[in-house]
Amino acid sequence: MDERSYYNESQATKPAQLNCSFCRSVETYELRWLLRRKKDRLPNGAGADDRARFAKIESYMVLLDDKMNCKKCRRTFDISGIRTTSLITA
Repeated sequence: MDERSYYNESQATKPAQLNCSFCRSVETYELRWLLRRKKDRLPNGAGADDRARFAKIESYMVLLDDKMNCKKCRRTFDISGIRTTSLITA
């Protein structure tokens, strides 16, 4: 089975304070995240290997944005200081 069949996927935005590497201004930006939440039960047609893999997986988030436009100087800067993958607890 494909790993994506174990998750429900959705997108969310979360605020983060970032520093522009050009003008050094600190602003709050809305970052886009892909949320992958583990399904309640295993999909139909799963074998023994799939059951073992499903028992080990956890819900997590993946950062979709890697660059942002500065609100002040309008230049594009790389997002740094933020983890690109994060586990979701409870």
